Amino acid sequence: MIETTSSSHFTKTAMEGEPFGPPLIGALLRMPWETVQRHMLERLHERGFDDFDAAYLTVFQYPGPQGVRPSELAARLRISKQALNYLLGELERLDYLERQPDPDDLRSKRVALTPRGTATISVIREAVGEIETTWAQQLGPKRFAQLRKLLLELNQPR
Repeated sequence: MIETTSSSHFTKTAMEGEPFGPPLIGALLRMPWETVQRHMLERLHERGFDDFDAAYLTVFQYPGPQGVRPSELAARLRISKQALNYLLGELERLDYLERQPDPDDLRSKRVALTPRGTATISVIREAVGEIETTWAQQLGPKRFAQLRKLLLELNQPR
């Protein structure tokens, strides 16, 4: 067994032949997110949003893009302004959102959801609700509530 210098026994690799060892917390958080993402896309495609790509979920992630300047959104999403502008252009072309003049600074724009974009958010929230129901049944309501509480706690500013 390879020893690592860590405060957690979870970060130690299992064996020399298995350099990655057991999944770390990042992977354990990513795997459920990928399940949620797949389910959201399935529901969106079933409901007629078949042009909605997985990459667009980045823009639509909580708390959403509504009313935000593209530069602020890029910083919040931790992606380049160029990458975000590409996504916004595609979403605008597909009628999910618009970039409108900023009433506070006419040199700038703000993101505004179209009715189609707002409908997308409803389907996404419904799909996530379905996953939450499934997981609450799988874990039991008490353990699922505990999971939500712990995740909320981890997301509080320090």
